[in-house]
Parts: sequence; C-alpha cells; structure tokens
Amino acid sequence: MPDENELESATNLALTLAWAAGAVVAAYLLGLVLTRVLMRIGRRSAVIRDIAELTRMPVRAALVVFGSSIAVQRTSDPTDSWRGWLDHTLQILLIAALTWLLASLVLVAERRAIARYGGGDVEIVDEDRQWRRIRTQVTVLRRLAMALVIILGGAAILMTFPRFSDIGTTVFASAGVLSVVAGLAAQTSLGAVFAGMQIAFSGAIRVGDVVQLENGQWWGRIEEITLSYVVVRLWDERRLVLPCTYFTTEPFENWTRSATEIMGTVEFDVDFSVPFADMRAELDRLLAESDLWDGRRGVLQVTDAVGGMVRVRIVVSAPNAGALFDLRCAVREGMVNWVQHRGVLPTQRIEAAETITETGPRGGDGDGETRRVASSLFSGSPEADARGRAFDDTTDREDDYASPNGRA
Repeated sequence: MPDENELESATNLALTLAWAAGAVVAAYLLGLVLTRVLMRIGRRSAVIRDIAELTRMPVRAALVVFGSSIAVQRTSDPTDSWRGWLDHTLQILLIAALTWLLASLVLVAERRAIARYGGGDVEIVDEDRQWRRIRTQVTVLRRLAMALVIILGGAAILMTFPRFSDIGTTVFASAGVLSVVAGLAAQTSLGAVFAGMQIAFSGAIRVGDVVQLENGQWWGRIEEITLSYVVVRLWDERRLVLPCTYFTTEPFENWTRSATEIMGTVEFDVDFSVPFADMRAELDRLLAESDLWDGRRGVLQVTDAVGGMVRVRIVVSAPNAGALFDLRCAVREGMVNWVQHRGVLPTQRIEAAETITETGPRGGDGDGETRRVASSLFSGSPEADARGRAFDDTTDREDDYASPNGRA
C-alpha cells in the first residue's frame, strides 16, 4: 500500500491540476475579452485592429501558460517529485508562446508597411511598380525577422536544459574555430541569403515582374522572393524555382523593369510580286481592329530579299507581355490569310540565260553556220571583250619581257 507521503504527493498533484485547469479557463476568457476590447478600439485604429486579428491566438496561448505557471507555483510544494519537470515544461511552453507572439507582431509590422507604402491589399498588376518594389522588400525583411525570432526562441528553449547550457559555454570558448568551420559549411547558404537581400533592395526584380530566362527558353512572372530562392510562375502555369544567386550571376531579361509596354516582331517570307502598299494597309486594318494593340508602333519593313523571296518584318507594340504574345499571333494569322488570298506565296523561278547568235563562214564552201555564245559581262560580245581587255595587261607584260631595254 502507498505510504502517507505518496498519498499526500498525489493529493497535491490533483489539487494543483485542478487549480491549473481553472487558471487555464480564466486566462482563456481573459484573452477573449482582451480581443473583443482591441477589436472595438480597432474600429478607429488600423494598427490596433491588425494587432487584435494577428495576435489573437498567441496572446491567448501566452495567458494560458502564464496562468498555469502561477497556479502551479502557488498551490504546490517545490519539494514534490513532479514539480521539476512540470515547471520545466511550462517554461518551455511560455517561451514558445512568446516566440509565437513576437512572430505575430512581425506580421503586423509587415501588414502596416504594405498598407502604407505598398498599395494595401490590392491585386498586383503591371502598373504598380513602386508598390511591387515595396512589397518585395517588406516581404524579404519579414522573412528575415521571422527567421531571427524563431532561432532566438529555439536557442532560449535549448538554454533551459543544463546540458545544452554547458555545450553553449564550450561553443563560445571555441568560437574562433567553429566560426571558420561554420562559414565554410554554410558558404552556399549564406551566399543565397545575401543574394536574396541584394535582390530585394537593388530592385533588379520585384514580385510581379515579368522576366525571360535562359535566352528565351522560359518566361513568366515573379511570384515569390525568399532569402534563398525565387519562384517564377511560367506562362503555362508551371512554377520554376531558382536560387537567388541565379539572378545575381546570370543574365536575364526583365520586361517590366521600368515600364510594362513592350514591342515584338513577326517575320515571314513572301514573293517578289507582293504589293507592299496593300500589305501595309492590311496590317493597319488588323491593328485597328485589335484591342491588344496600344497604338504606339505598327511598322512593316522589308529586311531581306535573297533566294527568290522577300523577308518581311512587322513590329508591333502592346501594353504588356501577355497582350504582345496574343497580338503577334493574331497579326501573324491575319497576314498569312492575306498572303494566301492575294496569291503572293514564295515562288521559285528558273529563267534561261540570254544568248547571242552569230553567223560565220564554215569550211571552204562558204556556207554559214550558227553559233550560240553566252552573254556575260566580260566575254561573249565585242563590248564585253573590250571591257575585259581594259582589265587585262598581259600583252604589255609580254612586250616588256621580249625587249631587254624595255618596250620596243
């Protein structure tokens, strides 16, 4: 049978748990009242409203743990066998709740900064370049602050264990060696972190920017920027995840760096008989009927004419990259239909060379014969032969060699 001390310890534990349960209920009710009061005050202050919304759960958790700790300390004997591990558990829970509360306050600061400088909760569009820059910087700072808060909270929890406290003392004693080892081990990770901070504050890319990567292999919109990687939402709804160091070491195109307007080209080959005036009129008609064209540029130019074909290039402009892609497809389709109906598809032609017919005596009978001589630039006709002799000084050189004193 259990002795008197064990019965007393069990009784104290039951009593302590009862008081702790009452403290939990009271603390939770206090959290509800505090949230209602803050929400009522938040009708006049956006900051108070954000604090009430984002810190509702961590405040209640901290109050519950704090109330339980007070109940345990006031209703139990420090010499009880279960008191040590219970106090330690409550201490860890309190540190975790406070860490959660600090992280929620970081979220409040992020929301307030975006609301004031980043355009609020409006949808990200191409025109709000300044807002997207602020959002990017604030988001990166929030991630960095959250990481620091979590690391500090975890370190505080570990320091509650005596063994980890001794390890910490040893680590600080050998900080010189460990710093070198940690620096070498985390070189890549630290490089990515610094690259993420550089991206956030240099403005090379922002959340919502449209970029083209790998020489046109991929293009899409920047969806997320973290301290270590960047998420690009490609045009086909895929997500391309790249390390931050990619955007600091590799060349890429930012189509919305300073403006969202963009130009593009449409090229195809037509026949030499194409009427360019009618072709330009058709292009003007297609652009005028399209809602994707912004009216800035619509030009048709002949860029090449070799191989029996004429190379035509059309330059069009649009308000953004997505509209430009659709506009180029529409113009290409319309001009191909026009070329088919006008019958000016590329045609390969083969023409016989011009010949000259000469008649002269044949043999001794005096009959004439016809000879076909190819016409060329420097031979084949008297005029061509004269032009050829103008570039031929063979006779003069032969005369010079024939006479030792020069020309005869």
